[in-house]
Amino acid sequence: MRIDSERGAGPIITGFSAGGFKVEAGSFKGVYRALTISPEAVAEWTPPPIETLDAAALGAVLATEPRAEFLLLGTGATLQRPPPAFTRELEAQGIGVEAMDSRAAARAWAVLRGEGRWVIGAFYPL
Repeated sequence: MRIDSERGAGPIITGFSAGGFKVEAGSFKGVYRALTISPEAVAEWTPPPIETLDAAALGAVLATEPRAEFLLLGTGATLQRPPPAFTRELEAQGIGVEAMDSRAAARAWAVLRGEGRWVIGAFYPL
């Protein structure tokens, strides 16, 4: 699937498939099997099993300034609920958690960034 969004909104997810997520960030173009993404950066991610996910697994994406409104958590091919302790941990930092399958998260990223929303994402592979 191809996704189009406004330029200048930071890293843009331009498509996704079972092979990974296609991302454009300025002159950089790459494919990531799993990734973390913020309005300013994208990084390859080696996620833990969803049932053991904690804030430490997200690394630098949580340190984005200003603080993100919420995390788009793409949980892979299907929706899986993250551990309640993970959600509480992020909410204690003032960051909400929106879990959805990774396809929906990639589409939501494009829409929310097109609106100028300050969100972060972590997407498990499809």
